[in-house]
Amino acid sequence: MGVKAALPKYEIYFYNVVLCLAMCWATSWIFEVSSSNANRKTFKTSVKPGWHYFGRKMDRADFEWMMWFSTFRDHILFALSGHVLFAKICSMLAPQYRSLVYMVYGLLAVWTSMGWTYVTLILSHCILLYSISLVKIRWLCFVTGLCTLSMFKCEPFLSWQAGFVEGDFELRHVLFYGGCGFTIMRCMSFALENCERKDGNYNILELLKYNFYLPFFYFGPIMTFDKFYVQVNKSDLTRKEWEMWNIRVEGLIQLGVIIVVDILFHFMYILTIPTDIKLMKHLSDWALVGLAYFNLVYDWVKAAVMFGVINTVARLDHLDPPKPPKCITMLYVFAETHFDRGINDWLCKYVYDHLGGKHNDVVEELVATLCTFGVTILWLGPCQVVLVWAFFNCFGLNFELWTAKLSSREPFASFEIALTEAMSRRIRAVFNTFNFWCIVLYNVLALNSLDFAKLVAKRLLLKGFPITTIIVMFVTYCLIQVIKERERRQAMIDDPDPPASPPNATTSPTCTAAAPADSHPVTDPSKEKAE
Repeated sequence: MGVKAALPKYEIYFYNVVLCLAMCWATSWIFEVSSSNANRKTFKTSVKPGWHYFGRKMDRADFEWMMWFSTFRDHILFALSGHVLFAKICSMLAPQYRSLVYMVYGLLAVWTSMGWTYVTLILSHCILLYSISLVKIRWLCFVTGLCTLSMFKCEPFLSWQAGFVEGDFELRHVLFYGGCGFTIMRCMSFALENCERKDGNYNILELLKYNFYLPFFYFGPIMTFDKFYVQVNKSDLTRKEWEMWNIRVEGLIQLGVIIVVDILFHFMYILTIPTDIKLMKHLSDWALVGLAYFNLVYDWVKAAVMFGVINTVARLDHLDPPKPPKCITMLYVFAETHFDRGINDWLCKYVYDHLGGKHNDVVEELVATLCTFGVTILWLGPCQVVLVWAFFNCFGLNFELWTAKLSSREPFASFEIALTEAMSRRIRAVFNTFNFWCIVLYNVLALNSLDFAKLVAKRLLLKGFPITTIIVMFVTYCLIQVIKERERRQAMIDDPDPPASPPNATTSPTCTAAAPADSHPVTDPSKEKAE
């Protein structure tokens, strides 16, 4: 009962129609609420005049989005354009020194924006973790890195280190936390990779090249040191066919998405409305459920665009950066849920996969998830919302493994074998429906507030029961089936079924021996676990 199980075409068409109608209906409710409450007193701080030719106010509640694409857009573009210019000149004249040029430009840019005392602070952390890495004791490097990271999360160490930043501009705190946090994670990656190296040690200059690569320095994403070291030092800088065309198209798509999101902010105040609990109590069930869903979709779009801009610059530098996160609309298992693929790859490589092994043993999986979310809590900053979010996501990840173990035993295994592939897919989609809303509620908790998550959960499961609950779950079931259909088509492209041989065809011994090996293709571990 694998991912290639197909459903009738008319059934898939029906699911798509239901899903489109539900999305339009929820959007209309949010648009009506936004239009009728544009002048509300509680909206004054975040709903401000937008583009004059729209004649409407704009939702400006998200500081990160406004910082990137409005307030400090020119500064960010200037810094990244300078990096691209110098990198291109170096690649043409002296490609063997391009990593050194990246480091020098990044160091000067950080010095100019934050001051020499901040650069000194960053260098001190780099030297500390480099010195520890020379001992080549993995647990010592990990403990030192976590202790250093915790110094940016608690007083009085935080205030003392924040004093190293010069100036009083608006981005001061954002750049301080971003630069320091990502520096510690990069230094830990370097130290752990140095422990794995059998012949000698990496040079400290390699660490500085890795850390002061400007596109990744302040905002990420994190690229593990082993990948960065190989890619930044490769001598062959020839590009694949159509690579530059794809980079240009990717840049245009990101620009288009930025414009579309800014336009939608004039008509749907999805970020401001959740801050007004009194207003939300009077909203319809559809408006409330739609707000929860659109908030998650927007956060994914923001992460995809912000990382996409940085990744475009990195690809111009002949690097292969972490891919954007998987769209929240395409998620129905905890094993694939993340909003930052760089951090996710880092945690999987050094914590989750290292402790969890093949992720088949229940105890090993529990230890691996507890340690992974422990590091995540420290990275995000310990607080009530983060702790509750980590607990539920950790439970969800383990519960999936427990359910998979239970369903592989009797009598469940025999029951599923007796079903057709299509019916098995439908039954799994029912369970995935509840899983999807668990993911939505747990992440709404982290992205918005505990009160908003409670209100959505009560309206969906208690006050709206049974009508709202059944309708929303049915629409979600249609969404899950649409996702599964897309995955099925992708699986058919990646691993097409071999053509059936004629009945009278003779098979050679070599082919016969190779058949069992090909009958079980290697699949992505996360997808295998999800199924």
